[in-house]
Amino acid sequence: MKVSKWDMAEFIDTKEDVSAHLTVALEENDTRFLLDIIGALARSEGMSQIARELGVTREGLYKSLAPDGNPSFETILKLLDLLGFRLKVEQKVSA
Repeated sequence: MKVSKWDMAEFIDTKEDVSAHLTVALEENDTRFLLDIIGALARSEGMSQIARELGVTREGLYKSLAPDGNPSFETILKLLDLLGFRLKVEQKVSA
């Protein structure tokens, strides 16, 4: 049996799906999941082009979104904007 690595970028169908995943990652305070989704979206849109528009190298962008990467908040905001998304803050409801 041959097993290949699964890449979320190959299965991104709609912006609505991505938005739902981003929302879940934010609601669960799951930084790694958030960065995985952003990275997959960037790969699906073309990492080289995204990197050029951000003013960074493709390798640098891959490195910052890697599992051990630590991108700046500014990079994340710019990347989300380029990809057609933005963060939204709402008050947390206490139980």
